[in-house]
This record gives sequence, structure tokens and C-alpha cells, in this order.
Amino acid sequence: MKILVLNCGSSSIKYQLIDMSNNAEVMAKGLLERVGSEMGEFTHRPAGRDKHYEQRPIANHTEGIDLVLHTLTDPKLGVIKDLNEIGACGHRVAHGGEVFKDSVIIDDAVIKHIQDLSELAPLHTPAILKGIYATEELLPNIKKVAVFDTSFHQTMPAEAYLYGLPYELYEKYKIRRYGFHGTSHKYVAEKAAKMIGKDWHDLKIITCHLGSGASIAAIKNGQSVDTTMGFTPLEGLVMGTRCGDLDPGVLLYIAEKENMTPEQLNTMLNKKSGLVGLCGRSDMRDVRAGRDEGDPRCTNAFNVFAHHVKKYIGAYSAIMNGCDILVMTGGIGENAWFMREPILSNMEFLGIEIDTALNATIMGEDKIISTPNSKVTTMVVTTDEEFVIASDTDRLVNGCK
Repeated sequence: MKILVLNCGSSSIKYQLIDMSNNAEVMAKGLLERVGSEMGEFTHRPAGRDKHYEQRPIANHTEGIDLVLHTLTDPKLGVIKDLNEIGACGHRVAHGGEVFKDSVIIDDAVIKHIQDLSELAPLHTPAILKGIYATEELLPNIKKVAVFDTSFHQTMPAEAYLYGLPYELYEKYKIRRYGFHGTSHKYVAEKAAKMIGKDWHDLKIITCHLGSGASIAAIKNGQSVDTTMGFTPLEGLVMGTRCGDLDPGVLLYIAEKENMTPEQLNTMLNKKSGLVGLCGRSDMRDVRAGRDEGDPRCTNAFNVFAHHVKKYIGAYSAIMNGCDILVMTGGIGENAWFMREPILSNMEFLGIEIDTALNATIMGEDKIISTPNSKVTTMVVTTDEEFVIASDTDRLVNGCK
């Protein structure tokens, strides 16, 4: 079955067409940016051929997805003859609340639940719904599946997900830790276990998804037992533009001193904080360059990021009473060896010992980077969230036949 995977942002659409009947071959992938702006950008990459790029107005998500479908069937740029070859569509959905503990086939009831949950992810869900509505209109005869970032973390125990707030706020508004990046954490944990010939259900695994958005998960016997992101993706690690862990009293103080509205605070926390807030640079490569040039703010930002990751690795080792596998993934985790090294150094007391020379050579490939003497197998594992979405879509759709 050929499955169209869609990841819709507020002004972007990422897509892949994956042939699950042919070893999950990625037939084509692409990105639409600046959707809704005066001039959009469209990049299309058919497998084994040159990429296609153009600038053109893309008024909305329906028009964007229509462009994707026409391109996939285009005589020159396409990879299929007609849309009937697409057997199903998988949508990445940011927030499933407590309602969705697994991926689901989309129907009217599911759409209503996603709409009701939109206030928990106001920056993501409206765009996701636009993508779902567009595929309902443009691909009416195939099944669509929602794959939730939060569902993998629904196995967390109450002591991990409850906040120290009045309990009635949890009962009334479901204010709790949900966690995100679930598709990535699940994928790399299972993949890492297979790489060493073991079943992830028998292991204690810490997965570090480090990129512009970053989170860590503690996975015990195949289940998430804790994760750093919380009610929203703001909590936990310092990220590209997000603040990470923060004393709530700071917000009260800033709001009073700066006379800031909730909307202004939201913008500051999500888009003007993290690495960019600390040093003016959000890309870790630029932060490192600044540090190497002697910029003290970049040095601080670099060290703050490493410190927070190291802290949570220790915490999650304590929660699980040990760790068998430590995984580094995501754009930074897979490629920034210069960040992996300070994070993983001086961790011998936890049984983590890396081969620093080998680590410095690994970028974007699956590899064990720990020494033979290391009690914790430390690995770089490439993630593939689109494959997880396609796999769940294939499982659910074919299970209905």
C-alpha cells in the first residue's frame, strides 16, 4: 500500500509518499513553506531524481495539498500515474490529550475530539485540522489515520504526569504532563534494541531527541514512564527558541514589570527564548561557532543546553534504577558530535563511557559510540517519524479489511 504522510504546520506542509509494500520505500517527499503568504515556496524530491523547487502563491492548506497531489501524478515530476494508487493518508497530530492512547482511523467523532483538544496545542492543531479537512475533500475515498505525538507517553504513571497544582484543575481542565515527540522516542528505542539483538520490552532505555525542539524520554519495558516535555512542548530542555524548565514565578514577575499580556508572554516563551534568547542564535552549529570565537553568550547557551540534557539523563537513570541503552537522535543528537561529547563525558558513575574519537566521526548514521567497557550501550540512532506514521496507518487500515 502507498501511503501519503502529512505533517501540517501553521504555514507549512511536509509530506512523503511511502510504499509500504516495497520495504517502506520513500517514493517522494517535499515541503511547502509560507502557506497563506503572498509568495510561497515548494520543494519536491522524487526518489532518485533531481529536486524541483518553485516559488508560487499557496493560498491555504487545501490549495497546498492539491498542489502536492498534482505533482505526485505529474508526467515529469510525479511518481504515480493517478491518485487511485494512494491507499491511505496518515496525519501527524500534535496533541491527543488523554483521549487517544494510540493512533486511530479518522472519522467525524475523532475530528470532534481533535477540535475539542485544540486549546491544548493552539499553535499546531488548527493547521493539522486544515490538513485533515483538505484530504477529506481531495481524497474522499481513502481512509485517513491520526498519529498523535502524545499517545506513546500515555503509559506514564500518575507520579510522572501530575503537577503539584490543585487536583481539581486536573479534573476540570486535564492540566498534566503529556509529553511530545512520541513517534520518534518509540521508533528509536525499538530500533536501538534491534541493533544489539534484544527486545526493547526487556530493557531500560533513555532516548534523547535533540533538535530545535528537544525532549528526553525514560522507556522501561517498552513503555514511556517519564518525559521532559509537559502540558505543552515548552517544558523540559532548553531548545532553539523555547525556554524549557522555568520557575512560574518568573512569568508573574516579568508580566508585572514589562506589562505583558498572555499572548506576548506566549510569543516570548515559544519564539524568543531558549538558545536564541540566550545568545541570539537558534542553530546549534551557529552557537558552537560563536563559542569558538569567544562569544560569552554563545558559550553560556552551549553549556546550558548540555547541562540540562546531562541532568535529565541522570534523573531518568534514577527513576528506572539503571539504564541499558542511551540513544541520541534528532538533528543535534544525530549530527552534532561536538554537543554529544560534553553531554556524555564524565558519566562513568552511571556506566556511560563513550569512544570520543569514534563519536567525532559519526554524523547521521546508526552507530554504537560507547566503549566495550561501557555498562550502558550508548548509540546514535537516526529517527524516522514519517515511517512510524506510515506504519501505524498501514496497521490500522489493513486491520479493518
